[in-house]
Amino acid sequence: MTEHQPARAPEQRKQDMLDRLEQDIDAWVATASPDGLPCLVPLSFVWDRGALLMATRRGNPTAVNVTPSGPARVSLGHTRDVVLVDGTAQVVEGVDLPTGSADAFTAKLGWDPRARSSWVYLRVTPDTVRAWREVNELAGRQLMRDGEWLV
Repeated sequence: MTEHQPARAPEQRKQDMLDRLEQDIDAWVATASPDGLPCLVPLSFVWDRGALLMATRRGNPTAVNVTPSGPARVSLGHTRDVVLVDGTAQVVEGVDLPTGSADAFTAKLGWDPRARSSWVYLRVTPDTVRAWREVNELAGRQLMRDGEWLV
């Protein structure tokens, strides 16, 4: 029999989620083509100015699917500790990204997409954020709705 941890208070759940956004490096990113073909890829990210900042090649389906902007779903964690972010992804050219954001990306992830003309940044601004560990946290899993924190 599996013992489950007690459900976290909403404030603790939000803090745990923010800690993951600051500390985690990789996430799963889902987009869809105009005809509905799903695309799911792992991308490294940095939490920057209230959004997830990632980079990918300009011609990759993930960037093409959201050009110039479109919906994306980002998942962090494993099945027993999930953070699920639904938001709007925007393609940002390296020259258009604030220097502080690009520098934060480079500092955390150890490489600089600005030096590669075939790469673009993706900035995913959350509309909805949910976080849960076990069934006992399903009822309170929504932490953000319509871009506004509920906690």
